[in-house]
Amino acid sequence: MVAMGAITEEEAEIIKPRKDEREYRRIVLQNNLEVLLISDTETDKCAASMEVRVGSFSDPEGLEGLAHFLEHMLFYASEKYPEEDSYSKYISEHGGSTNAFTSSEHTNYYFDVNPDCFEEALDRFSQFFIKPLMSADATTREIKAVDSENQKNLLSDVWRMNQLQKHLSVKDHPYHKFSTGNWDTLEVRPKERGLDTRQELLQFYNKNYSANRMHLVIYAKDDLDKSESLVKNKFEKIRNTDLGCVNFTGQPCDSENLQIIVKAVPIKQGHKLRFVWPLTPGIRHYKEGPSRYLGHLIGHEGEGSLFYVLKKLGWVTSLSAGESDWTYDFSFFKVVIDLTDAGHKHFEDIVALLFEYIHLLQQSEPCKWIFDELAAICETAFHYQDKIRPIDYVVNVAFNMQFYPSKDWLVGSSLPSKFNPDIIQSALKELSPYNVRIFWESTKFEGFTDSIEPWYGTAYTVERLTGSTVELWINRAPKEILHLPCPNIFIPTDLSLKTVSEQIKLPVLLRETTHSRLWYKPDTAFATPKAYLKIDFNCPFSGSSPESEVLTEIFTRLLMDFLNEYAYDAQVAGLYYGVNNTEHGFQVTVVGYNHKLKILLDTVIQRIANFEVKPERFAVMKELITKEFQNMKFQQPYQQAMYYCLLILQEQSWPWTDELEVLPLLKADNLVKFYPLMMSRTFLECYAAGNLEPHEAETMIQHIEDVFFKAPNPISQALFRSQYMTNRIIKLERGLNYFYSAEGLNPSDENSALVHYIQVHQDDFKLNAQLQLFALTAKQPAFHQLRSVEQLGYITVLMQRNDSGVRGLQFIIQSTVKGPGQIDLRVELFLKMFETKLHEMSVDEFKSNVNALVEMKLEKHKNLQEESGFYWREIFDGTFKFDRRECEAAALKQLTQKDLIDFFNEYIKVGAPQKKGLSIRVYGSPHSSEYKADNSQSTESNVVQIEDIFSFRRSRPLYGSFKGGLGHVKL
Repeated sequence: MVAMGAITEEEAEIIKPRKDEREYRRIVLQNNLEVLLISDTETDKCAASMEVRVGSFSDPEGLEGLAHFLEHMLFYASEKYPEEDSYSKYISEHGGSTNAFTSSEHTNYYFDVNPDCFEEALDRFSQFFIKPLMSADATTREIKAVDSENQKNLLSDVWRMNQLQKHLSVKDHPYHKFSTGNWDTLEVRPKERGLDTRQELLQFYNKNYSANRMHLVIYAKDDLDKSESLVKNKFEKIRNTDLGCVNFTGQPCDSENLQIIVKAVPIKQGHKLRFVWPLTPGIRHYKEGPSRYLGHLIGHEGEGSLFYVLKKLGWVTSLSAGESDWTYDFSFFKVVIDLTDAGHKHFEDIVALLFEYIHLLQQSEPCKWIFDELAAICETAFHYQDKIRPIDYVVNVAFNMQFYPSKDWLVGSSLPSKFNPDIIQSALKELSPYNVRIFWESTKFEGFTDSIEPWYGTAYTVERLTGSTVELWINRAPKEILHLPCPNIFIPTDLSLKTVSEQIKLPVLLRETTHSRLWYKPDTAFATPKAYLKIDFNCPFSGSSPESEVLTEIFTRLLMDFLNEYAYDAQVAGLYYGVNNTEHGFQVTVVGYNHKLKILLDTVIQRIANFEVKPERFAVMKELITKEFQNMKFQQPYQQAMYYCLLILQEQSWPWTDELEVLPLLKADNLVKFYPLMMSRTFLECYAAGNLEPHEAETMIQHIEDVFFKAPNPISQALFRSQYMTNRIIKLERGLNYFYSAEGLNPSDENSALVHYIQVHQDDFKLNAQLQLFALTAKQPAFHQLRSVEQLGYITVLMQRNDSGVRGLQFIIQSTVKGPGQIDLRVELFLKMFETKLHEMSVDEFKSNVNALVEMKLEKHKNLQEESGFYWREIFDGTFKFDRRECEAAALKQLTQKDLIDFFNEYIKVGAPQKKGLSIRVYGSPHSSEYKADNSQSTESNVVQIEDIFSFRRSRPLYGSFKGGLGHVKL
């Protein structure tokens, strides 16, 4: 392992991207805490991440989840800041966010905050590792939060299958453990053994948390000297007990756990294959990149690839390959394949073709040109990487600090540079039939299993797989032509930046005809050779019925399917595309290096214009979409509640149940007839941004217009004015509280959920500012009261809501301990309690909240995609307020404390005459009796039950639509 303490260089030269103007410095404090300081004078946010080299592998026997539980507890309080949740409150009120996660061998704590509050935020953060307080009362309450977190995962196939892989491993290896924890492991069982969980927690902290096991990354606006002084002042007090590095040697899988086929029953419909091989960890050869090379080839989707062949046979819908679950001591290489029903029946052939492809790689021997091409792509990606949020950046770098010498902290494994065929061949040899674990998931196995995984209850059975059996399957498999990929034509070679004569700070309307409208915004902030292009096809016939909605969805899936083998190389080279359906048609998005963007765009447009329906691919997409709809019932209850809320509020939306009902009746011929009708009338709303000159953007859109509207037999005609698309939202009645109740769609799910929505207004800068300020002020107190104190559930959120310009507030809570009717009462009690706090708020606290929100509003976009997403929403919603952030910041600065209280009294307060409330209640199985009782209660005069969503929608007035081809709408 790379021993960080062994680095003796005073200040190793840290490799950074060519265009990166940030400064970096590695320091080691007197307590042996290793720190990376980052100075970014341009940043609008400061951030920090502390990586601690201990995780769930270190959980004591019989206290599963203790490391994860400790991660929760450190947020509560410290000796210096004893008020509960004051750390999170401080961060939230100063424009920041905070979180943490526990993995097998490490735990990461991180936050971001507005720059002027960074010093105090760091002081509060440092106390996690100096003198945390873990009161007995808080300990008991937070075990419930961990249990609630585990409850939400119990019916998730990702969690279930991950634990099954762990379960079928060497019992003495920590990989075998259950890592989340629950009420049983952290409360019931310890008590039975006479253990005090709080004492065990303190003991675990004292035994495992030491400065020499930590790595800290600080991202500041200040210069490096000032940051160094700050860090020494705050973090040198962390005790150092010179703990040794925790190493878990030995392999998680022995011969008993290899050469097996595990047939498992998932929750959701569908079939999946996971091939898992123990592998020499790639981290040991990160410059040679054997796993990246093999993942690139085995996961390739171009012509001649394994995926290409399996897709052509109609057996698979997706395939991915690469290294995962790695530590320095062990690792796994995984190939994950989603199967069609036909593919499920051809399991043996798929296994055979995978091993045939691996054999092809062994026979071909590692190719230098493929490695060099991959290395060139990686090098371009590294040097032209987009800036990301500081909070994400510090987490990534803190992780790298554990494993790499300091010069590679920013690079990690992302720059393979040494071609070593022996190392690649050695990794290939490990991917043998004698070393594999095959996990085969399908609901077809229900009733044919003989074992149950203890933590999640997954039913499974294990069969032995011999190498000779695989050989037999290979001999019987269909003879398909598999070959290595061709050279990638999409690798950019022109990375020059265009010069734009005038500085255009906001999107401008560059071109408008009866067929299209083009908004344009050159790159004035990021200096990267990348562009962003969005073309929104407004097609009135695409969303006119459940049938047309489904046919549009199949159309977009088939387009992506047809394009895949050609355009996959573009994605590998950093040029991404997507075709997605919308409520009113479909969108084409192309984003990435601009050099070859036009080539890809032209191909996408030609495929749309010359669209053909292949019946065999239509059947595959229909099957895939059918399963997705069938699996809607396995969504988390809070997601179900949010879906009902959207269905009630949006005038033009079809329920998925209707779409599922029409799917079996649809044939390929329906799409053949529907496509020309859908395209017969359309309007193109376009946005081009980044490293493009105005004439380039105009030429692209002119070409698209020519293809669709100007051919001898045009595919499309301009929309009539009467056909312009609208987005209209239901207007709730003032002074009324509506509620809609539904039983959870999955009877096995014990969680209930509530979405408590308060509709406020249609887009208006002053009201937006008041709503956002209230949300910022109330967010952390709501979390503290409803989750930390009352422990209603792990998912407890207060956030704003924006439906096509109609603004509001929503509480989202998922719980096993209380039914939705009871949670609704708790939300109302919180609002009554918060009313007092609002009135008691000091002038300084009010000003601090306003300043924090202004800083958040004026935060610069980090990269082209983030900026384009912001402007595109203005275009898509039809609001066109490109200077929204500046206008809302100006409105905020004018607000008084009285304005905020008046806003609360008028729109939010319980019983306010202007209040428009809507509660969506989804009842889990433990609360099914409450479902009947809550619905049969005689309600107050201002409480109205929605019994039928569609009757309700038809009976209500609507807000006007910003969208609709009217150009700029004044707010």
